Amino acid sequence: MKKESEKTEMDWEALAKIELQGQSSISLTWYTPEGIQIKPLYTHKDLEGRLETDSLPGFPPYLRGARATMYVNRPWTLRQYAGYSTAKESNAFFRECLAGGQRGLSVAFDLPTHRGYDSDHPRVAGDVGKAGVAIDSVEDMKRLFEGIPLDQMSVSMTMNGAVLPILAFYMITAEEQGVPVEKLAGTIQNDILKEFLVRNTYIYPPEESMRIVGDIIAYCSTAMPKFNPISISGYHMHEAGATAVQELAYTLANGLEYVRTALARGLKIDDFAPRLSFFFAIGMNFFMEVAKLRAARLLWAKLMRSFNPQNPQSLMLRTHCQTSGVSLAAQDPDNNVIRTTLEALAAILGGTQSLHTNALDEALGLPTKRTARIARNTQLILSHETGLTHVVDPLGGSFYVERLTHDLMEAALLLINEVEAMGGMTRAVEIGLPKRRIEEAATCRQIRIDEGEDIIIGVNKFKLDKEENSPLLDIDVQAVKQEQLAHLKLLKATRDQAACNSALEALKAAAKSPKENLLEATLVAARARATLGEISLALEEVYGRYKATTTPLNGVFAHNLPDQKELEVVHKDVATFIKNHGRKPSILLIKLGQDGHDRGLKVIANAFSDCGFEVTVGPLFSTPEEAADQAIRNDVHVIGVSSLVAGHKTLIPALINSLNTLKAPHIKVICGGILPAQDHAFLIQSGVSAIFTPGTPIMNMINDVLKKIA
Repeated sequence: MKKESEKTEMDWEALAKIELQGQSSISLTWYTPEGIQIKPLYTHKDLEGRLETDSLPGFPPYLRGARATMYVNRPWTLRQYAGYSTAKESNAFFRECLAGGQRGLSVAFDLPTHRGYDSDHPRVAGDVGKAGVAIDSVEDMKRLFEGIPLDQMSVSMTMNGAVLPILAFYMITAEEQGVPVEKLAGTIQNDILKEFLVRNTYIYPPEESMRIVGDIIAYCSTAMPKFNPISISGYHMHEAGATAVQELAYTLANGLEYVRTALARGLKIDDFAPRLSFFFAIGMNFFMEVAKLRAARLLWAKLMRSFNPQNPQSLMLRTHCQTSGVSLAAQDPDNNVIRTTLEALAAILGGTQSLHTNALDEALGLPTKRTARIARNTQLILSHETGLTHVVDPLGGSFYVERLTHDLMEAALLLINEVEAMGGMTRAVEIGLPKRRIEEAATCRQIRIDEGEDIIIGVNKFKLDKEENSPLLDIDVQAVKQEQLAHLKLLKATRDQAACNSALEALKAAAKSPKENLLEATLVAARARATLGEISLALEEVYGRYKATTTPLNGVFAHNLPDQKELEVVHKDVATFIKNHGRKPSILLIKLGQDGHDRGLKVIANAFSDCGFEVTVGPLFSTPEEAADQAIRNDVHVIGVSSLVAGHKTLIPALINSLNTLKAPHIKVICGGILPAQDHAFLIQSGVSAIFTPGTPIMNMINDVLKKIA
């Protein structure tokens, strides 16, 4: 005889099938982009033999939360990732945030700082102060935190490439405030592996970069017990197009690599593991994101047990979360407030320890003070007006959430085991498989958006007839640069140059000696007022500067495009072009300046290649002059520039001027990415042939390019 619960399920299935009769396009199941099957109804049977659903928060394996009382005792830390222009301007903004209820600071650095260049370096003309704050020296860091007591403030710094000088500048700033470094609380990201996977703000090769990671963990584990020496980040993988399974798996696989790196330094697992922290993105698949954080805690505890820790906190995964940037739409941007609110709610229900909410206009440019306040108040409202802080893990025990947590964990474990079989993530990065998998996922996601399978309100459904321009924050790069140059000139004129030179030579010697700790040597150089660029260059002279190569993923776009007739039409147009011109249409796709975010560029490269174009992907971090030279050498018909609100008003006109100087005005320049509408007229007047903003279907873009070069 069947149990009552089984009978109820059978009755529901029968009723559902009756209701769906005549609606053949509707399915009872849905497969997520991760390949996880989602049923419309979950019961206790879906949990049998799967999860430790009777576990309690605050106890291993921490499924239901890292702390026993979670937000009942103390709400999550409210952070805003901020930094722009000069240190003085950012300091004023930080003070406003703190007065408005923020309890932690999260610093965004500009692209030259990430890449180890001072503001006066010739390669960074269009990037200074544009996507974060420019920090060239200890004196800049002191201006950044002026009037902010560092012994009372948790500070998170998103820095990986130039992590040594930035951390050293922060420590010396605290010392000169009278704050011992052992009292500092916060996090330095220091997650270089994900830079090689997706974000690309690396400086040195992987092996040498991993030494820096290990030296920082070793130093902070003894000297800075309240400070997290690494934040293992999946955020940028998500933003680059990774599925939730890929983000979860590769983040934890990176974590395992860092654990082994620290153990190789002679540390014991309990010396450092309790201070490891993580960083995840929160996207729009609400329950998937809740389950992702729960699965991360469960899976990390499982993985860490193999190292035999004695302290249960070594098994604990603590995480910061940030709402997704890639889910924000440039079209009808007020909708982004709703998206961010839902993503923030998912992070809270998933059990994050701290949270950053993106501003509604970040798909258009840097957030204004008004939109940053709205983003901050989103968290304050969730914390104070909703009752969320009265119950620990309110979704615990949900049949759907618990089963989804289990399915995510199992799928992620398969990818982790694959990476481990390669010899760990450093080796996997060298082979390139995780990077390729993420690029494939990004291409598939863009196709789903273009085809309307993934609905985005205001982008591919319920679109406005006419978009309104939103007021945006515009940074005067040249003014910021001149101020930074003046600070650098004064610093170099007043420091003890002999002491500075000696410290830099000692840093080079330390880089050659595995027994030396590079953070200790960097602190000496920073105290002698060596600049960020000088410290980075000293290490570069020993280690070299890493250069990645990029090639399109042939076949991924064409294979996943549902409408093959659309592809056939483009192929016919390309064949006509070849007949008329004697060769394939040729395009150089390029990033200018120090912006390493290349998700969009790679997706476009895959699509153009599959549609019959001869595609060259130029090296990251190219100057306008280098891009023009490569375009002429490759004899391309068009240059496609990908931008992320960096120096497009400086760098793209410089590219066009270089083409004219080199007598190649026939090469057309198109650009795409986050390009504010108010800048379009300027770019067109500068000679840009076409502008493709986010939300433009790729096939439309390809057809437009073909028409322009026909």
